[in-house]
Amino acid sequence: MALVGKVVNGVLQDANNAITTTEKDRKGTSELGKDAFLQLLVCQMKNQDPLNPQDDTQFVAQLATFSQLEQLQNLNATYEKSQAFSLIGKDVILNVEDETGGNKQVTGKVQYVNASGSSVQLYVDGKLYDLEDLYAVMDDSYVKKACVPGIKDSYKFTYDADAPGFYQVTLNMGEGEYSADEVALVINDKVIDKEHFKLDGSRLTIYGKAFEKLPDGSYAVAVVFNDEDYTTVEDKITVNVVNSKVEPEPEKPEKPDDSKDEEDEDNDKDKNPPTE
Repeated sequence: MALVGKVVNGVLQDANNAITTTEKDRKGTSELGKDAFLQLLVCQMKNQDPLNPQDDTQFVAQLATFSQLEQLQNLNATYEKSQAFSLIGKDVILNVEDETGGNKQVTGKVQYVNASGSSVQLYVDGKLYDLEDLYAVMDDSYVKKACVPGIKDSYKFTYDADAPGFYQVTLNMGEGEYSADEVALVINDKVIDKEHFKLDGSRLTIYGKAFEKLPDGSYAVAVVFNDEDYTTVEDKITVNVVNSKVEPEPEKPEKPDDSKDEEDEDNDKDKNPPTE
């Protein structure tokens, strides 16, 4: 006997519960997973006309299609996990939903991958995020260039020895593993005593005593950060010293060129060969 169900307007309704609806799971999508495909196939087999059954070859073809679908889904899941594991140690940008329901971006390094559940998740900045939230993967050189310490603006100061003051500079101390927490100052190839400047967060204050031993002139102030590469910025701070009581150092006389003297001696020997 064939299985029958109630028909309304030519549509079969609840054919002995052959198909279990998954409206909640499929809501908002047009995806047809392997489970739904198998349920449709079983329903088709149960509700075929016993007087005019379908050809067995049709079922074999549908089973083959089902097998291909399952293999493709398994392959996609394997590729997804492989892609996720390759992100470990990489800096990524994630698009996620914030507390208000809007979108926000989370940036950080992938520390590990959780592939134990049905979905693959990335652990970034102390929290797990779905792989579908991935927006971009950043190259290490790009991240380093964007995160290393530096000085954005240029500063030009005038130090008047008759009225010394202090001078302030805003620094970028870097981000993450490329950040710094201390600096050193170098002026005229000499390291400045730490008592002559102060670092408060990203605000650098240079006191006038840092320049009191310099004669009149223009000097570049080099800032050396204590990050892993000891990033040095030499072209952002310039100080012009005026009214200094310090006399400029006398220029050192040039050393005689010994090689030229030896060459002259050789030439003299050639011109005046020794006589016997």
